[in-house]
Amino acid sequence: MRALVLSGGEGSRLRPITHTNAKQLVPIANKPILFHVLEDVREAGIVETGIVVGETAREVEAAVGDGSAWDLRVTYVRQEAPLGLAHAVLAARDFVAGEPFVMYLGDNVLLEGITGFVQEFERHRPDAQIFLARVPEPEHFGVAVLEDERVVRLVEKPRERISDLALVGVYLFDDSIIEAAETLRPSWRGEYEITEAIQYLIDNGRTVRAEMVSGWWKDTGKPEDLLEANRMMLSVQARRVEGEVDGDSRLQGRVVIERDAKVVRSEIRGPAIVGEGTVVEDSTLGPNVSVSYGCTVSGSRIEDSIVMERCTIAGVRALARSILGRDVDVRGAEPPGVHRLVVGDQSRLELD
Repeated sequence: MRALVLSGGEGSRLRPITHTNAKQLVPIANKPILFHVLEDVREAGIVETGIVVGETAREVEAAVGDGSAWDLRVTYVRQEAPLGLAHAVLAARDFVAGEPFVMYLGDNVLLEGITGFVQEFERHRPDAQIFLARVPEPEHFGVAVLEDERVVRLVEKPRERISDLALVGVYLFDDSIIEAAETLRPSWRGEYEITEAIQYLIDNGRTVRAEMVSGWWKDTGKPEDLLEANRMMLSVQARRVEGEVDGDSRLQGRVVIERDAKVVRSEIRGPAIVGEGTVVEDSTLGPNVSVSYGCTVSGSRIEDSIVMERCTIAGVRALARSILGRDVDVRGAEPPGVHRLVVGDQSRLELD
């Protein structure tokens, strides 16, 4: 079994964050989404891992390296343009040919991991195995139509509502999917759709299994999705305090204070994480806040937010449901109301 991790998308719905960050490297609970994916791959017992990269290849390769940090052997596969999931399979045909493989979208988060999915595939050995979850807005996903638990039709981002069963961003295939992908032409979206490739397998008598995902899953395509994923991953962390917390501060619940962090005259309400070397002073953080490394937070109140590395937040009395890119500086006096910000790297804001 091999893994094919897709990390080549542009992340247009996450701009301005993704103007300067690969979307798969945006952190949730202070860890890039892609790192969560690689941990899942290794926990499933897979070592040989291909990572499909595009325009952000240099950034992804710098972050992941040769994969040894996860005990993986990583091969990078260049996709000339983000032309769909089936196109990514074709770009990686030399890597996956002759082996079954799990294809895992590098911007998806599954709380339960993929070990159970891989074990079910190995037990039944179908030609393809897909995973489904009910969603309120199926028009944003590939969807499946079932008859008596049998997959009969797959459609990518249907214009009309035909099902509320969305394909989760994990697929398992044998290499017959390569043959299927080679038959495709671009869809109305201009992409080579994996749903059409799987439909080819169905139409040609191949075995396609479908299972419902019982645990929590999120496609982190939009800012609100990132915040939901951040909340979920923070909720399962264990309390850990390695930094310095003074006697005038209070920690509540599942709180992580990384080494060399300092909490002074502040309250941290879990779930929350304060990154390495970050200083929090005269402030209230949480719940559901992740502050990365090298930040300074003073005289501020933050909840339900993602703060990336080296940010400065001073005198901001109400910041919520926000995502701050790297090296952001936000300052304010006593403005009324709650501020919601989604800002890219190196932004400077004065709230008044």
